[in-house]
Amino acid sequence: MNLLLPLSGGVAGAIVGSFIATLCVRWPREEQATAGRSRCDSCHRRLGTLELVPILSWIAFRGRCRTCGAEIPKLHLWVELVAAALTALALVLQPNVQGATLAVFWLLLLAPTVLDARHYWLPDPLTLAIALAGLVLGGIASGLPLADRLIGGAAGFASLWLVATLYRRTRAREGLGAGDSKLLGAIGLWTGWQALPPILLIAALGGLAAAAAQGRSRLDRMPFGSLLAAGAFVWSAALAARSGSLVL
Repeated sequence: MNLLLPLSGGVAGAIVGSFIATLCVRWPREEQATAGRSRCDSCHRRLGTLELVPILSWIAFRGRCRTCGAEIPKLHLWVELVAAALTALALVLQPNVQGATLAVFWLLLLAPTVLDARHYWLPDPLTLAIALAGLVLGGIASGLPLADRLIGGAAGFASLWLVATLYRRTRAREGLGAGDSKLLGAIGLWTGWQALPPILLIAALGGLAAAAAQGRSRLDRMPFGSLLAAGAFVWSAALAARSGSLVL
């Protein structure tokens, strides 16, 4: 196997992951994350070139700002590592254009996964970005016609919206956030309607396993958006590994 492509993809993924990590750290604080030069969150000094190298800079400076000594959130390192691994894996499974679009799908899911897990928050702009990218690139990644993916988008949104509405009316409390139904709809624009049942099953089983491991009760909050993203990753990775192609 030619490792140059996945290695190059891993480097690109780490660079994108650096931006995703900054977004996940600053956006909940209502700080600017998409414009301007990169800076230390503590002393606000602009970072030098070497400090902008993903992963290696964190290791070299031991996870601290070299000026003020403030600790850099470990989230930066972990998101960069995960983004690099996801991109490399996509190109190992599919060393072609399909693999590249699969990597885009996974990277787009990373920020919502982190934000929902940490803050129970699925920002609409991120979900919209996943949806629009699915309309443009989903056909390449899945090999499915637009009609199947449009049905997937509508069915994904409607199914969870209906569950949330029925739960709220029968229990008089919120069971699912509005962001969950929007995210599943956006995922459906990539995967088509056929993938929604297994993705939901994986997410539900993952949630039950996490609840049991953490000793959560049935009334505790669960980041179901993160679980949906994990389900989409597991489904697409397994399909790509089995067939060498995402074509159903």
